[in-house]
Amino acid sequence: MGDSTTSKKTVNDRALTGAGNLIKVLPTGTVFLFQFLNPILTNNGQCAVLNKSLSAILIAISGLSCFFASFTDSYPGSDGKTHYGFATSTGIWPSKNSDSVDLPAYKLRPGDFAHAFLSLIVFAVVSLLDTNSVRCFYPGFESSEKVLLQALPLVIGAVASAVFVVFPCSRHGIGYPSSSSSDSSQDSQKS
Repeated sequence: MGDSTTSKKTVNDRALTGAGNLIKVLPTGTVFLFQFLNPILTNNGQCAVLNKSLSAILIAISGLSCFFASFTDSYPGSDGKTHYGFATSTGIWPSKNSDSVDLPAYKLRPGDFAHAFLSLIVFAVVSLLDTNSVRCFYPGFESSEKVLLQALPLVIGAVASAVFVVFPCSRHGIGYPSSSSSDSSQDSQKS
């Protein structure tokens, strides 16, 4: 009986860890800002040329934010504070207060590009298939392709979720604690 409890905990832990990794896929602030500004900029789907332009700019900037957030990471500095930077081919930049940190450990990896691309795809689906965006950019599509509008976000979300559960993101971007902060908080919870 003890083995089934242990395996059940492992499955539950993996599911929760996968959900946590999925939450890190899209920066919450970016998605919230989009959800807040999109109805305003699209005039609730009743777009004029200016509305379309402003909404397109919002979608582009928010998409770039989701893409570049995949390359941010945090590390504990030599001053004991959490510092944030961008991953580069040589390590993390900017790297002040990093005397005790192995900066090359934070360099870019191929998985970062995969995560960035999938984040961009997920955001594109969420933003371009938003009701206000559909009514603004392609109004006839809403009535003729209703099944696609309902199914595509679920399919893309399921595929992206599976990829992120199988290949979890090791980056701790802006707004998320660094690895050592997470480890130390987990250690304190165990004691």
